[in-house]
Amino acid sequence: CSEERSECCETKKERYSVMETMLTDTHCHLYAEEFDADREAALQRAAEAGVGRMLLPAIDSESHERLFGLCRAHPDRCAAMMGLHPTSINDNPRWREELALVARLLDAPPEGVGAFCAVGEIGLDFYWDDRFVREQSEAFVVQLRLARRHDLPVAVHTRAAWDAMVRIVGEEAEAARAEGSCLRGVFHAYSEGVEVYERLAATGDWLFGIGGVVTFRKSALAETVRRMPLECLVLETDCPYLTPAPHRGERNEPAYVRHVCEKIAELHGTDAATVAAVTTANARRMFGKCEGATTRNDK
Repeated sequence: CSEERSECCETKKERYSVMETMLTDTHCHLYAEEFDADREAALQRAAEAGVGRMLLPAIDSESHERLFGLCRAHPDRCAAMMGLHPTSINDNPRWREELALVARLLDAPPEGVGAFCAVGEIGLDFYWDDRFVREQSEAFVVQLRLARRHDLPVAVHTRAAWDAMVRIVGEEAEAARAEGSCLRGVFHAYSEGVEVYERLAATGDWLFGIGGVVTFRKSALAETVRRMPLECLVLETDCPYLTPAPHRGERNEPAYVRHVCEKIAELHGTDAATVAAVTTANARRMFGKCEGATTRNDK
């Protein structure tokens, strides 16, 4: 695991087919109700902006059919994840039933959806309510282990819970190493500093999802991203949330991931095509065949 991470995050400098690679939005909720009026138009705008592939995290059973329907309609562009979001555990007496459903769906994906590309969106969120720390932690650990069982990466959500996140990931990484395996995945919407990044990166094969926050004026994340190797980053929107500049105040959508790409290029003193190529290669490596291999020559 440490050797693989070293290749990914420290010294690996490959030559990419820069001009042919399209952007990958590794975390978006395009199936959300906010897109009911113009979902197909949003897909078209994404294509025009150079977004070739979108990875869609699950939240809970209330939105599963919306998620599955979008992936069935656009299997060449949309890939589904499966997991239980931490805030769907709060005040939910049936959260263990939801967790059992996640396990069943991972064992037998719905017809027409294809294999899930990751276990997600999972994690810890104590921002709105800290009364469910035990329940969220239990569900997170269960889903980390489900991902290992299915040899899938995870998409990890963290808000106001970084100390607990570092502790649990460290414990589960140690258990994985003892069994000859490795934790791997993406820390979605990463927003902490370099120290937390380094601690998490040391535990497994991790990438860090960078979204609209990096474009915000006076964003502390910008300096952190400047110090993170491109080989450890992937792009995301988390749409319809976290809209990047210059569209703050509007609904976010996959087309806007290009603004994140451009900001990262600025921070690293390179061009957007290089950032697109490296981050798309990172996504392909992590998510495998489910991420797809769309290039401009495929269109």
